[in-house]
Amino acid sequence: MKLAVVGGGSTYTPELVDGFARLRDVLAVEELVLVDPAAERLEPVGGLARRILAAQGHPGRVTWTDDLDAAVDGADAVLLQLRVGGQAAREKDETWPLECGCVGQETTGAGGLAKALRTVPVVLDIAERVRRRNPGAWIVDFTNPVGIVTRALLTAGHRAVGLCNVAIGFQRKFAALLGVAPGEVELDHVGLNHLTWERAVRVGGRDVLPGLLAEHGDAIAADLRMPRRLLDRLGVVPSYYLRYFYEHDAVVEELRKKPSRAAEVAEMERTLLAMYADPALDHKPELLAKRGGAYYSEAAVALTASLLTGTGPVQVVNTLNNGTLPFLPDDAVVEVPAAVDAAGARPLPVRPLEPLFAGLVAHVTAYEHLALEAALKGGRDRVFTALLAHPLVGRTDRAEKLTDALLHHNREHLAWA
Repeated sequence: MKLAVVGGGSTYTPELVDGFARLRDVLAVEELVLVDPAAERLEPVGGLARRILAAQGHPGRVTWTDDLDAAVDGADAVLLQLRVGGQAAREKDETWPLECGCVGQETTGAGGLAKALRTVPVVLDIAERVRRRNPGAWIVDFTNPVGIVTRALLTAGHRAVGLCNVAIGFQRKFAALLGVAPGEVELDHVGLNHLTWERAVRVGGRDVLPGLLAEHGDAIAADLRMPRRLLDRLGVVPSYYLRYFYEHDAVVEELRKKPSRAAEVAEMERTLLAMYADPALDHKPELLAKRGGAYYSEAAVALTASLLTGTGPVQVVNTLNNGTLPFLPDDAVVEVPAAVDAAGARPLPVRPLEPLFAGLVAHVTAYEHLALEAALKGGRDRVFTALLAHPLVGRTDRAEKLTDALLHHNREHLAWA
């Protein structure tokens, strides 16, 4: 089995490789190709990847290249984890929206739109090259904004499934709080990528969420950085990304007073790459846990194994709605539990979404449709319309200012600008 990782020079990659090594019985990787245009990152990351497999007695072969066509040729699956513009573009996404009184974040709001505009054309070009070289390959997208990118891939007819680590992160945290194995925890996880709620936590078929909130509500709220009273009133556990919606103004003020997350990550990446270059290092360092993407490897291994072997448990993925949430178009991309096999992902039935949540989901879905239109066709008016539609913007004056700022800071990445 051959896998190709596009964006293989990412500092995330050793987390992924560690998962391949530990979970070899789930996914038997014989060849792993890391592809990235940044040769200065590929060398240390690829070297560490080889040492991780060797240290754990894994027989798989690791290679790296900047030649995408060669990397995907013969690959059974292609994993996308790229960042167009790098941390420098991310830092802009996190700062210029603050000047207009809007949250600065790389996956939602104006910054999220900027990332989508930069990313969608690049991902579609990669996917077309994969299809030409290897039409049977599956594409697993971990590239943000996952919902919009996955919708672009599926709309273009590619064999793709989107993946996020939020659900598996909650599963692992809840299992630890309950003192059970992660596999015993089943989530009623529903919504859009980075806009989800855990409406039930089932162990042995019984919903233990009320007791979990009663006993551990303070710890869960602190981890989400949301008020405990909000969780009690909602009766659910929202994704931590919903803090940008529920606590928007407070988050804006907080972000204005501290260094951007991009700046923190850039410094962390410099340290990690120096560590990866050490020929004595043969495991993922503890610092990598602070980089983000926790449990990404477990989720990626489980999803890829199900797509390639047709077996595996129910998994939370990003895929076409197809009536799952009946108030959304069928071609919307939702994040819900799904049965996954060699034919792809099929969402499981979900109970009706409560109006408080459904309204926000419908609003953001409309924005994502307009964002994809802007990414595919370009044009200042389409960017403005998408921003005006976003619930974190929603005002003409703000949308005008944000449009100008977005185009100014992203001109080098937008062919039409």
